[in-house]
Amino acid sequence: QVQLVESGGGLVQAGSSLRLSCVASGRTFSRYAMGWFRQAPGKEREFVGGISRGGGSTYYADSVKVRFTISGDNAKNTVYLQMNSLKPEDTAVYYCAATTSTFSINPAAYDYWGQGTQVTVSS
Repeated sequence: QVQLVESGGGLVQAGSSLRLSCVASGRTFSRYAMGWFRQAPGKEREFVGGISRGGGSTYYADSVKVRFTISGDNAKNTVYLQMNSLKPEDTAVYYCAATTSTFSINPAAYDYWGQGTQVTVSS
């Protein structure tokens, strides 16, 4: 089992940057494929990006490609989501999630979730 804790959210202006962190504890981080998802009020949870088990590959939703970057630090059991050029439509609660299966953009494929961190982008 693994526990996930996100941090780094906040209120920023459009065009700003934020870096979210997700610290995993309980099992070796490299055993899991990790995903970042977000959920805005009244909307379904949507895939943002992910990193394969071991960190060899990264994946992004079209809406964030180029602006967001995912990276992992196995020594710190941490995965990061660097978000640049933020837009008001990026406003949501951001969640990290872990799966023992292969990477997926489907939230249902993930076994473990963090509590989420709020990102608010003002125009």
